[in-house]
Amino acid sequence: MLRQTENFTLKLAETEADIQAAQHLRYEVFVAELGSTGALVDHEARLEKDAFDPFYDHLMLLDEDRGDATRDKIVGVYRLLRDDQMPKIGKYYTEGEYDVTVLKESGRKLLELGRSCLHADYRGGSAMYHLWNGLADYVADHGIEVLFGTASFHGTDVEALSESLALLHHRHLAPPELRVRALDDYFQAMDLHAEADINRVAAMRAVPALIKGYLRLGGYVGEGAFVDKPFNTTDVCLIMDTERMNATQRAIYTRGS
Repeated sequence: MLRQTENFTLKLAETEADIQAAQHLRYEVFVAELGSTGALVDHEARLEKDAFDPFYDHLMLLDEDRGDATRDKIVGVYRLLRDDQMPKIGKYYTEGEYDVTVLKESGRKLLELGRSCLHADYRGGSAMYHLWNGLADYVADHGIEVLFGTASFHGTDVEALSESLALLHHRHLAPPELRVRALDDYFQAMDLHAEADINRVAAMRAVPALIKGYLRLGGYVGEGAFVDKPFNTTDVCLIMDTERMNATQRAIYTRGS
């Protein structure tokens, strides 16, 4: 897949150098900026990587005006795994945090999303729009019906995040047939406040932009949060059913949007 728009190019990683470019951007965002870590993080080479990377597709957004090397050009990335690819590794990354049995037994075409990030210089502009267009192409090309994956709040102070988590639980909880659940050993309840007690404006303002973007497209959250101390995040699982999107949302998230 390849899409050229203005000075941006969208492509799937084709070589080890491409994957390392994606891992380098992830390092700059997740490790250098947000303080995350992991067993396979390579601080010397500045690569954020894990055992799942070789089995996933890596969607890359390149700014062709940023030098010659892919590592210089890359400004956005998504890591993708279709359900027909999953048997190669045996499980989804998300299954380290959530029980996704309800999705796996649904008989529907699944796509796991993860490791989404943008270079700091490209946030708030058109880069995310272009990256989502590339994702929409991928969804259409492979007939995807349900998208899911973890998305993060920065930090592990649940009390500080409690109103935002409660708002997501009360307003955006997935229906039972799509409701994945945080693993019992790590389950963090999200219904920490009654809905009437939440300052909804402040709570939504504190929700990360990526999560708000999925909610605008009709996305849901699973039951419970996962506090990831090594990654310095509090995670929720997002689920998006393409059949449930209304006409306006579908126009945003389809090929040619």
